[in-house]
Amino acid sequence: MSSTPSAPPWLRLVELYLDHLAVERGLAGNTVSSYRRDLVRLGEGLAEDGVDLVRARPTDLAAQVRRMRHEGLSPRSISRAVSAARGFYAYLVAEGERADDPAAELDSPKLLQRLPKVLSEEQVEALLQAPDVATAFGLRDRAMIELLYATGLRVSELVGLELAQLRLDQGFLVAFGKGSKERIVPVGESAEGWLGRYFREARPELDRGLRSEAVFLSRLGRAMTRQAFWRNLKGYAHAAGVRQVSPHVLRHSFATHLLEHGADLRAVQMMLGHADISTTQIYTHIHQHRLKSLYERFHPRA
Repeated sequence: MSSTPSAPPWLRLVELYLDHLAVERGLAGNTVSSYRRDLVRLGEGLAEDGVDLVRARPTDLAAQVRRMRHEGLSPRSISRAVSAARGFYAYLVAEGERADDPAAELDSPKLLQRLPKVLSEEQVEALLQAPDVATAFGLRDRAMIELLYATGLRVSELVGLELAQLRLDQGFLVAFGKGSKERIVPVGESAEGWLGRYFREARPELDRGLRSEAVFLSRLGRAMTRQAFWRNLKGYAHAAGVRQVSPHVLRHSFATHLLEHGADLRAVQMMLGHADISTTQIYTHIHQHRLKSLYERFHPRA
């Protein structure tokens, strides 16, 4: 009669660590299950090399990461496994099971950064032409899209814009970003012109005598919502034949087109309201990618 193999001793500590994640740190069940799979795979992989999970050295863990790469695991899966290992060994140190942390210097694979979608200038122009400006709603929407593309505002900043924030006679507006941080954003002539038309020809009709402080009003005379603007924008994008448009795509397009026309990166950072220049540098990568594509397409010796 064959006996069932007993569980390895390290599995008990893994389960204690997972209980700690679930109970004390409140991690979701799916996350805990993913960590269990990662740690069991790591423990079994080490066991194949004659190494106990609890007693593993930094070189043993690095060898397991290399094995994961050779087995074809995605960088994202390997990165999660490394994160699980780091948390587990930090837990062992905190519980007195180990004096040192062998995962402290364990490197995760670099994940490829997804470049945000950006519209071409021709696509932006087609989108701007889509609203029917003979109607109050179409004129309002044209002014909103013009302002969004002209300033790179977040959609929450756009729909939350109030009359007191506009300084159109001086060519700028005051935006309140994340954490209510205030910044000055220039407004171009085209957006100024459409805002002027909206104020003269459409907003009085939409206000319905409520005297709202919101710049952009709904059919009920209240401030536009993000959901309503996104829905309208999606409809105009479909009519213009432009795919995958969102308010954030227009924000990305604003930043990229500025850089393509020679704007300084730090100036773009200030206009977008990014606290860290590294956040804005993603647009430099888009700019370089576009230049490479143009070069390959048009240069005779590419």
